[in-house]
Amino acid sequence: MSTVLKVLLIILIVLVVALVVLYFVGRRMQKKQAVQQEQMEAAKQTVSMLIIDKKMLPLKQSGLPQMVIDQTPRLMRRSKLPIVKAKVGPRVMTLVADAKVFEDIPVKREIKAVVSGIYITEVKSVRGGAPAKEKSNKKPKLRERLASFVSRKQKELDAEEKEMKAQKAKKAKK
Repeated sequence: MSTVLKVLLIILIVLVVALVVLYFVGRRMQKKQAVQQEQMEAAKQTVSMLIIDKKMLPLKQSGLPQMVIDQTPRLMRRSKLPIVKAKVGPRVMTLVADAKVFEDIPVKREIKAVVSGIYITEVKSVRGGAPAKEKSNKKPKLRERLASFVSRKQKELDAEEKEMKAQKAKKAKK
């Protein structure tokens, strides 16, 4: 056998082994997630709260208890979380919101939310009706900027291509 074939065979074997390992790790993670979801469902409560503030903050700056920060995996400690400061009864609490729910939470309004521990999973209702979605003056995210850049460049390329075809057609007629 040639050396190229041997190298390709080794690469193929390594890829197959990696896929098998990822499959089993994925199944184990899926089972863990199902157990955690069941625990969250068992501990959920509907609570009325006044939202004071909401921000995307790194875990260390979030104001969450040190025990929560210590239990968080090392890779997750650098990522930003949707943090909500809310007055629940007489206490001001720092809660973590689900990413899907975070945008729907109005600031300085009273809401009824489903909470599981320190995790807001769902917004049931907003007192005084749901606020109108306000336009944000935020800078577009990197993905959005890249997508618009690519579409602009693609249009420019298409226009240049049309122009070159038109020039070739003129030369062919002469």
